[in-house]
Amino acid sequence: MKAKSIFIPLLFLMFGCTSIKTSTTENTEKLSTIDFVQILNNNKEEAIFYYQKNWKVLREMALEKGYIDSFELFEMDADKDSSFEIMLITTYSSKQQYEKREEHFAEIMKLKGGLELLNDKKPNEFRKTLFSKNSVTHF
Repeated sequence: MKAKSIFIPLLFLMFGCTSIKTSTTENTEKLSTIDFVQILNNNKEEAIFYYQKNWKVLREMALEKGYIDSFELFEMDADKDSSFEIMLITTYSSKQQYEKREEHFAEIMKLKGGLELLNDKKPNEFRKTLFSKNSVTHF
């Protein structure tokens, strides 16, 4: 009877450890790209419009097709420590999905058609990508 009472908790502990390890492994397969964007010449309205009508729409389409795992679009005020106001994150569920990102987004851009712009301003007139981080791993 003592062996049975030790065996059952030990079994739960083994399955618990396996499930924790699997969960951690799955998370580390995810990769993200992160862009830090500065709004130029007080063109906040144009920049927000651009990212909502283009960047976000493309990610929604990619999500529907299973080309990405998730995406996030953040807006914040620039401050003395950082001059970016927009942060864009696209997360891929695996290295294979990440490696096909250019091919997949080219396909989706064709489906969407042209860019939607506010006040006919081109992207380089209202935003500048300060820096990007590619292949950011999750753990």
